Parts: sequence; C-alpha cells; structure tokens
Amino acid sequence: MSRSHSNPSSIDAVATEALDVSRRDFLKRAAALSGGLTIAVYLPGCSKPEQAASVAAGTEVTANAWLHIGADGKIKFYCDRSEMGQGVYTALPTLLAEELGVEPSSIHIEFAPAGADYANSFLGTQATGGSTSIRDAWEKLRVAGAEARERLLAVAAERLRTDPGLCRVVNDGVAFGSKVIGFGAIAAAAAALPKPQNLKLKKAGEFTFIGKPMQRLDTPSKVDGSVQFGIDMRLPGMLYAALAQPPVLGGTVKSFKDDKAKAMPGVRHVLKTSSGVAVVADTWWQAYKARNALEIQWDAGANATLSNATIVAGLKAASGAGKSVRHEGDANAAIKNSNRKREASYDLPLLAHATMEPQNCTVEFRADGCHVYAPTQVQQMTQAAAAKASGLPEAQVFVHTTFLGGGFGRRLEVDFIPAAVEAAKLAQKPVKMLWTREDDMTHDVYRPPAHNTAAASFDADGRVNAFKLQLVSPSITSRWAPTVVANGALDPFAVEAAQNFPYLVPNIDIQYLQHEVGIKVGYWRSVSHALNCFVVESFIDELAADAQDDPYNFRRKLLWNHKEPRWQSVLDAAARKANWGEATKGHHQGIALMSGYDSFLAQVAEISIESGKLKVHRVVCVVDCGRIVNPTIVEAQVQGSIVFGLTAALFGEVNIEGGKVREQNFDGYRMLRIHEVPEIEVHLMESDDKPGGMGEPATALVAPAVCNAIFAATGKRLRSLPIAKQGFAI
Repeated sequence: MSRSHSNPSSIDAVATEALDVSRRDFLKRAAALSGGLTIAVYLPGCSKPEQAASVAAGTEVTANAWLHIGADGKIKFYCDRSEMGQGVYTALPTLLAEELGVEPSSIHIEFAPAGADYANSFLGTQATGGSTSIRDAWEKLRVAGAEARERLLAVAAERLRTDPGLCRVVNDGVAFGSKVIGFGAIAAAAAALPKPQNLKLKKAGEFTFIGKPMQRLDTPSKVDGSVQFGIDMRLPGMLYAALAQPPVLGGTVKSFKDDKAKAMPGVRHVLKTSSGVAVVADTWWQAYKARNALEIQWDAGANATLSNATIVAGLKAASGAGKSVRHEGDANAAIKNSNRKREASYDLPLLAHATMEPQNCTVEFRADGCHVYAPTQVQQMTQAAAAKASGLPEAQVFVHTTFLGGGFGRRLEVDFIPAAVEAAKLAQKPVKMLWTREDDMTHDVYRPPAHNTAAASFDADGRVNAFKLQLVSPSITSRWAPTVVANGALDPFAVEAAQNFPYLVPNIDIQYLQHEVGIKVGYWRSVSHALNCFVVESFIDELAADAQDDPYNFRRKLLWNHKEPRWQSVLDAAARKANWGEATKGHHQGIALMSGYDSFLAQVAEISIESGKLKVHRVVCVVDCGRIVNPTIVEAQVQGSIVFGLTAALFGEVNIEGGKVREQNFDGYRMLRIHEVPEIEVHLMESDDKPGGMGEPATALVAPAVCNAIFAATGKRLRSLPIAKQGFAI
C-alpha cells in the first residue's frame, strides 16, 4: 500500500488549467497529465471547475473528493482527512470501494494536499475534527465511486461490444464473462465521457463492505514500522531544532545571550522566532543541550500572577447577561413558586491533550516553494501559517500530512508550525523541529475550565416542572473561528450536550456566559460535551434522588413520548445490557445519557469502593450512530474514548501557578494504567439513519456515569473533577 505523500504541484497545475476550460476538457487534460482517469465529485453547493478562481481566492466551499485511476491500472484515493488512530484511512476508502466495486485493500491511499477543494463541509475548512469525517464523506465518496464505475463500464462495454449492464467491475478491471479489460487500458477513454446522469447509489441491502467488520488498512504498516508519523521524518541533509518557549503562558522574549550555545558541538544557528528562541544543530540532542544553555530574559506579561485560584474565582464571579441557548416556558417563575427545588454548581478543570507524539514539524525550502511535513489536523490553516512565516504566497506552500500520533484536538492548532518554518528559512536546509514532552505539556492549548450551575423544581404532583442551566466558560471558537461567533452569535461549541437537553420538562432556560481566563483554550476530544454532559447527567441524578426514584427509571419517565425515540432506545438497551439493578454485591452502578455528533449513547459504570479505594470494574456503552461503515472501527473508537474519558475523570487536571503550568510530564499528569482499565462492553444498535460521528462522544459520558455510581455507593455527590482529588484513592 502506498503511504507516500501527494504531489501538490501536479494537482495545482490541473486546477490552474481548469480555470478557463470546460469540465470535459478539464478531465481530458487531467488524464493527459497523469496518464489516467481523474474523477472530481461535485455535489450541489460544492465548487466546480469553472468556480476554481473563487476557490483559489480563498472563498469558502464544501468538500471535494478525488479519485485517480492511472494508466498502470492503480486506483488512488486522496484521503482528505488526517489519520490519528480513528480509522479514516480505512473507512473512507471503503465508501469509495463500495460503489466502485473493488476491494478496499486494492485502493492506494495518499493524503490530500492543502486546498479548498478538500474543505470539510461541517467545519468550512480542510480539517479533521468534530467527529465529522464519515458524516462529511458518506454521500460524496460513494458518488465518486459510482461515477467512476459507470464511466468504466461504459467504455469497457463498447470495446467488448456488449451492454454495460452485462459487465461488472472486478479488482483490476471490468469483466464480461471470462474477458477482463484492465482499468489502465480504459481510464483515458473513461475520462473523456460526460458525467453519468441519473446516478444510483446502492441501497443498504446491497452493500458488500459497508457495515461489515474489516481489518484496518494501516495496521500492517504500523506493525512493521514502515508507516511515517511526523516524528519519523527524515530528509537528506536535515538539521534539527529545539525551541525555548516562555515559561509563563503568553510571555515573550525580552532578550537573550547565545554565546555558550553557539560554542557547543554541532550548533549551526540560534534565532529568535515568533514563539521563542530556537537552536538549529546537526542532531536534536545537540540542539536540545544548546537550547538549555541559552540565557534568556523573559517578559512574563499579563499572566505573571495567573493561577488556578484566580481562574476559578473569575469563573464563579462572572456576571452579566448570558446568551440564550434554549428558552421554553418560564423556568424562573416555576422555580420561584415551587416548594421543592434544588440548585447545584459544578466545576471542571483545565485539561491537557497529552498526545503520545509531541508536537513536531519538518520544513524544507525548494525551488518551487516551502514544503511542510506535519502531523496536522488542519492542512489549510497549516498552509496559511507557513506562508505567513515564510513570506511566500500560500500557493507556494505545500503541506504533506503525515500520520498523527494522537490528535484529540491538539493538532487543530498550528502553533508548532511557524518556528520550524523560520528555522528552515534561515538554515536553507531541511529542519525538523521537535518539542519535548515538557514543552508539550507546558505549552498546550488546554481544554477550557467551566463553572456551571443547574437548578430545577418539582410541581405539586412530584414531576419536574422546570430546569435551568447557566454555563460559564471561555470560548474557543471566538479565537479559532471568530466569524462563527461574529455579531453576537452563540458559540455552538460551548453549549453541546446542553442545547439538546433531552428530558421533557415544560419550563427550560439554558444560558451561556462567556468568560475568558487569560490564556488560550482549545478543542479537546468531545469539546463542551464533556463539560456539559457532566453537569446535566449529574444533576438529573440529583433530582432522581430527591424524587426517591431509581436513576434509570427517573430518566425513562422524563423521556416518555419523546419525539426522538433513539434517546429511550439507547437508555433501555444500556440498562438491559448492564443488568441494571443487579450488580454484584459490593458493586454499584451509575448511568448517563447523551446525544452528540448525530449519535446517541448511554453508558453504565460499575464501581466498588473498599477502604476508600475506588475501582471501576465495568463500563457498558450502547451506541446508536446511524449507519455503520466498519463496526470494528466504531467499537475501537468507543473503547479508546472511554479510556480517554476515564483518565480525565479520575486524574485530569492542569494546575497553573504564577502563569506557569505545574504538570510537566506523565509523572504529574497521570495516565490510566493498563491494570486500571475496566472491562468495556460496546453494543452497537442497528440503524438506517445517516452515520453519526464516533471519534468523540463516548468520552463525555464517563465522568457522570462514574460519579453517579460513586453516589450510589457512598451517598457523596461529586460536583467537581478530578475524582482523585475528592477523597478517593485510585
């Protein structure tokens, strides 16, 4: 399988020629350039070749997918999403292969270059995040395969002097009876055909690969070590760089002395960058040792006195009118007039992404421009950042996406790109800049902290008649995508798992109050789902206790006659699969429910506490994520999400003192150890709905499910995280 990077130069050449030619001429020229068939898929609302000028000018467009069949008969797929363990390297080609009629393993895969043609229709830019990859690709990649199939069948049938309906696609060509014409022999002719009309996609009952378990296509290369992550990059004559960054978040370089560093073995350059001071040397160890010998005077800036205490105090003291997230009835009046009411506040800490692979970037300047090799989730943003750092136009910056050793939202940022570009520009040789684990932990873009307050009341018949929620946290989107929240618009990524509050309550008032904390915050796996699901599902449990009702039955009553039956379906299935109410003696259960990314999930956690020591024995997760492309990948996603979420719930916390992050490595930022991983059961529900996202949602339910189980065991309600700081040994 090919793992080489795409050649952006040839693609750009085709796109440039497409500006003033018809679609048919465009396809002919593409075929002439590459010796084969290039299929561009254009859905309603997507950019077309004649619109390429606006695309080049930066106009936002929805995603395009590219399928290439070469003169050698090889089928090539340009994967427009980053592979960070979630399985797009397998799932996306499966969609293409299903309609084309070939085995997914017969498709050669390259990562797509940066460009608006590959923009994610959910996110408005070329990005891998928000659990959108399958949702974005579900239709367009199947259309790509179907369009190519019909063209190939038409050409083959003409040459075999038969009807296209009597031909069939096989892995290496088109067959009619015992005769086979290879793809390479008919690719150019297929490219000259007009776009097929009345294209029909397969129905679910006709699927050969979609919905079936299949081994991941990237596993062999990961097992034999041939796969290339960013940290593995090697280029001829390459130098290495280490970066010194301000110890206080948001600080800057005041001055520095580099005499000692320059005198050390292997050191080639010392330079002030846009984010600190870099040392370039023959080896990374030489660069690292020389970096530590630099004498730097830092300007701490506004965060010199920043601490967790000041951050939490600011969140709690935040006041003013929040933005309305959801308003039905009059929750304030109902709560005021009720004799039975409850209010509780919940606090969530800053969290690091802690990707296994620290941030890194390799850059080479060539005659045609700047080439960036990076484990990035945002190719276009990487291109823009590198263009700014290099002084070149974006058209002369080529992004080569590598595999990612973990993303979790960390690589939606491009803060690790510019300094590498600046170092390579000075050195005029390829340079790989690599952060240490300590660099990574202390200069992350952390998950936002939050202070959320919930209130509710019961009517005279004991039914919940009002629910009120105030969310207080900084806004990631106001920095990352300011146009989304322009003109006072609500940040959609701050109110997830709250805006779609599932329970049938007549009076609802949910508000979001943006409060910045002095440092940049970033998207973290499940984003605000994890923040808001914790408060909603913990508080619903509190109301169940007030009603002296079983937490599962209490939820079920609040979902009765819901217009969306998928809520109750996953809740009932989770209770059934977990044998709710029948836990082993000494074990206790907690339950949580959530919908996010167009998927519906319920989780049950089973725990025990002996002599103050908490043990999570079992987590049962029921998932309705719509149509499933590959169940083994979905199951793995849920398992990984639960481990990720449990790690955060038990141990996750970033502490800041004097503007500096205290946790510098995994000795201070604790990871779940293998003997602490509970038994995880994943149950996937069959569904005919469109696919939902699965990279993130299961993470968010872990904390409330475990904390609700702790309440069942002890009567102690946990309203802040991590659990390890609430009086329990782990």
